[in-house]
Amino acid sequence: MPFEKVTAEKLSQSVARQIEMLILRGVLRPGERLPAERDLADRLGVSRPSLREALEALEGKGLVTSRPGSGVFIADVLGSAFSPALVELFSTHDEAVFDYLNFRRDLEGLAAERAARLGSDTDLEVIGTIFQKMEAAHQKRDPSDEAALDAQFHMAIIEASHNVIMLHMMRSMFDLLKQGVFYNRQMMFRNRMTRDMLLDQHRAINSAIQARDGAAARAAIGAHMDYVDLALKDQQRADRNEAVARQRMEHERSR
Repeated sequence: MPFEKVTAEKLSQSVARQIEMLILRGVLRPGERLPAERDLADRLGVSRPSLREALEALEGKGLVTSRPGSGVFIADVLGSAFSPALVELFSTHDEAVFDYLNFRRDLEGLAAERAARLGSDTDLEVIGTIFQKMEAAHQKRDPSDEAALDAQFHMAIIEASHNVIMLHMMRSMFDLLKQGVFYNRQMMFRNRMTRDMLLDQHRAINSAIQARDGAAARAAIGAHMDYVDLALKDQQRADRNEAVARQRMEHERSR
């Protein structure tokens, strides 16, 4: 008969499983510090030895790292998504940039559609709150805050789609974007007209999601990514033209 004896799960296993689920669902993020041992044990309602055993098991799986004198942190599991050699290829070939934009158009369009349909009221409130912060940052001359909020806005949409595979894949892709592997996001926000256009596009995305209109949300993401694609191509063309103009100027000066 296909029956096995039922065994009670150890407390440490329950603790480890709970932390694993929080990592899987993107609640606990790479680099985030866990509460101090005493506090965390109290929150979980377990003894400190049981907590230590759970953390040791998680560290053995590469999900957390212990830093003496600093605490226990969620491991930077994103770094393993792409090999250093592939990241180097991404950063040195324009083809990767536009393939990346196409990838985002498809995946984020789906995520926005899912967020509008499946996101909870709290998910939508998070997205709306980040957009309000973007509007406030838009008034500043320095675009740094607005550029940072741009990434948060897109990640909030992906989180609201409630697909853990998509979440971790896109979080990994955004990590490379923040490192400037694909293109310099800060450059996109330095031109006031471009900043205005980008804000309008994010407004359209937010409005569609808040209205729970999945088709409109997906279309708004597509329009946004098309604009970014065109803006990057225009910037590349301008850079090439400037390089040629400088060559002409140097030649003229040497005559």
